[in-house]
Amino acid sequence: MAGTIHTLILTPPPAKTLPFRFPDSRFRPVQAFYRSGSSNSHCSRSISRPIRACESSNQKEGNEEKGGQVLGLTERLAWSKPLLNFASNNFLPLALMSGVAVGLANPTIGCLADKYSLSKFSTFGIFIISGLTLRSGDISAAAEAWPVGISGLVSILFFTPFFSRIILQLQLQPQEFVIGLAIFCCMPTTLSSGVALTQLAGGNSALALAMTVFSNLLGILIVPFSISKFVANGVGASVPAKQLFKSLVVSLLIPLILGKVFRESFKGLADFVDQNRKLFSKISAVCLSLVPWIQVSRSRSLLVMVNPATFLVAVGIGALIHIIFVAFNVLGVKSLSALSGGGQSVFAKKENSSALVLVASQKTLPVMVAVVEQLGGALGESGLLVLPCIAAHIIQIILDSFLVDFWLRKDISSNNAKVA
Repeated sequence: MAGTIHTLILTPPPAKTLPFRFPDSRFRPVQAFYRSGSSNSHCSRSISRPIRACESSNQKEGNEEKGGQVLGLTERLAWSKPLLNFASNNFLPLALMSGVAVGLANPTIGCLADKYSLSKFSTFGIFIISGLTLRSGDISAAAEAWPVGISGLVSILFFTPFFSRIILQLQLQPQEFVIGLAIFCCMPTTLSSGVALTQLAGGNSALALAMTVFSNLLGILIVPFSISKFVANGVGASVPAKQLFKSLVVSLLIPLILGKVFRESFKGLADFVDQNRKLFSKISAVCLSLVPWIQVSRSRSLLVMVNPATFLVAVGIGALIHIIFVAFNVLGVKSLSALSGGGQSVFAKKENSSALVLVASQKTLPVMVAVVEQLGGALGESGLLVLPCIAAHIIQIILDSFLVDFWLRKDISSNNAKVA
């Protein structure tokens, strides 16, 4: 009995043959299909396993190698990103300092550029770009704060030039450093820095732009006479005001008008300029850096003879001048606000006062360079006249950036105090 049970368990019953036959050999029984499929699958699995293991090993090594490359590239990009951001945010000062450094290192190319009057073309390009970026709506939007704008123009064109007389009393060798800073005081405001800093400070950027435009336009009329009265007489030289005015009209006013006409005539051009304002500002900075590069290259033989300590003193004077201008305009805004209604006055609005202080305290470098070009050495060597003004131009932007940061931090702290 036990043997019978054992036989029954180990010996399966014979399979019964189905009476139905497949007419077509293509249709095989399901059992045969599964048997062949399972065996093929088993075979394929047994063969493919070492191949897959080999492939996964190679793929793992490749992924590790690619991962290492990506990680290294990411680390390099992470290291260079702060430098790129710094260069982008400080493009104008870096371009100016680079122009001076290249002119000092190798003046040959700069002298060649001076031979073909490249500086005049670069100045023309700067004001073409200024006209292209000038929006009509921004000027009309500043009409509400017109008393602040007029006060800013008076400060820029009439009050701050008086400080040139004080500067000329200083004794510094070479004397061109002092004369150059005195000429710098007679200039209108910067073309772009004041507006950009006003925007960062949350001020009235339309008002800042209006003061910038009108001070530079009126400066074409006033600057020659300011130099003749405050600077030229002080150093025993006369400046042909009529010729200087004509030169400023040709090199500054005409390209500015041409740029504005191009902007208003071609809608697509205006849209392109508005969408790429950072690009045009950098192009303008490059054009601006060409001018001191040429000036320094032409006067390198004199510049290398300058005592570094003397140059640092001139740079310190330029920084002190800007601090005095800021203090003078802050005091003027507070005085005008108290005289015209206190807290309800248009001068009491923070956005208007910040625009006036920033714009009215800065002086433009391109107009100063254009003026020095037209003087033809009447007040001294051009390179020595321009060099301290380049430093003063850079320093005023840096100092005002710290001032804007202080204002922003003050606003944040006051807002936090109100919330608390």
